[in-house]
Amino acid sequence: MTRTTRLLTADDLGQTLALGQEAFGAPPEGWRPPTAEGWPPPGRHSWGTFATGPDGDRLLARVIGLELGSWFHGAAVPTCGIAGVAVAAEHRGQGMLADLFRVVLGEAAERGEALSALYPTAPGIYRRLGYEVVTALDDVDLLTADLAAVRPPADGTTVRRATVADVPAVRAVYDAWAAAQNGPLTRRGPSDTATDAELLDEVTAITVAEDADGRVTGFASWDRGTGYDESAVITVHDLVGLTGDAHRALWRVLGSFATVARTVRLTTSGADAARLVLPAYAWRRVVHRPYMLRVHDPARALTGLRLAPGSWEVAFRVAGDVLGVMDGGYRLVVRDGVSTCTAAEVPADAATYTPQGLALAYAGTQDSANLRLAGHLGGSAADDAVLDVLLRGRPAHVRDYY
Repeated sequence: MTRTTRLLTADDLGQTLALGQEAFGAPPEGWRPPTAEGWPPPGRHSWGTFATGPDGDRLLARVIGLELGSWFHGAAVPTCGIAGVAVAAEHRGQGMLADLFRVVLGEAAERGEALSALYPTAPGIYRRLGYEVVTALDDVDLLTADLAAVRPPADGTTVRRATVADVPAVRAVYDAWAAAQNGPLTRRGPSDTATDAELLDEVTAITVAEDADGRVTGFASWDRGTGYDESAVITVHDLVGLTGDAHRALWRVLGSFATVARTVRLTTSGADAARLVLPAYAWRRVVHRPYMLRVHDPARALTGLRLAPGSWEVAFRVAGDVLGVMDGGYRLVVRDGVSTCTAAEVPADAATYTPQGLALAYAGTQDSANLRLAGHLGGSAADDAVLDVLLRGRPAHVRDYY
């Protein structure tokens, strides 16, 4: 049996849908399969490994690469989002994923994508490939009655229903929030094609919060759901505020459903600042989706970031990349707070990250001391404090599942 790896085409759609159903189960009721016309959609690159025999090519494994962008350290970093990973049951454990990832991430690097991220079903599979969990996308349930008890805004903030004309301001609020975090998608590029009207039509409503000067300072995107008894749930896809009073105003809108819906379900991550204005601590996680990161091209990923003010210079190494891309020495230079990183000859005892350790450090999820305790940072500890100053300080968050 001969194996070949290649881009999937519209002619492979039947096999790739069948393999996806084998891996992830039958699609939900009402799901409409894609058609060959216009497939694949923009920003989607699907690769597969086939067994070639007398009866033609049989798809054994597939990986999808999505053209995305992520905010890290104040910069929008091109990112390859990995999705739809599937291997036929009889061929699991044969090393096909490593070969597929080399090809998918190699193509992504040619597009300039320095990072790769994914939502794993089994993190151990992807740790071997240099990914590590840096945060998670959660659904949490709150009691609507508790939200009704949030104190009113004190600065004149008001709320109203958004129209299409407000969507650019809604996007701007998201951008301002996301740029201050590590991890959120930019929601720009070929994989994000929704128009302003489509964004509004996808949900029951978007509610915006405005300050006393009429500036949009927050928004909540929500679905009403069904029913009006204890089983009713208000689903909040996005709740983003740039001020404490914006958060308070939006929570109070959701709390107004207390008599007809017992629960508000919010999609969130990490230590969400929206939680800081709540009077109660009831915040029950009901869905947990780990998010993994790989710094596929360290030099490119660490260039153009807004790190600590002033001037800094530090050397480090990466060792242990099974894909054979990241290993080597690097020199990170910061001038006036903006970084440049290049591959370089560095001392043999320089601080040395595993690929997983670099992902955790880059996301700001763990400091050098904890990485050393976990075996993800070796070599000299002389520059640990500098590395922590440069890479820590922004919380890790995500808001989009793919």
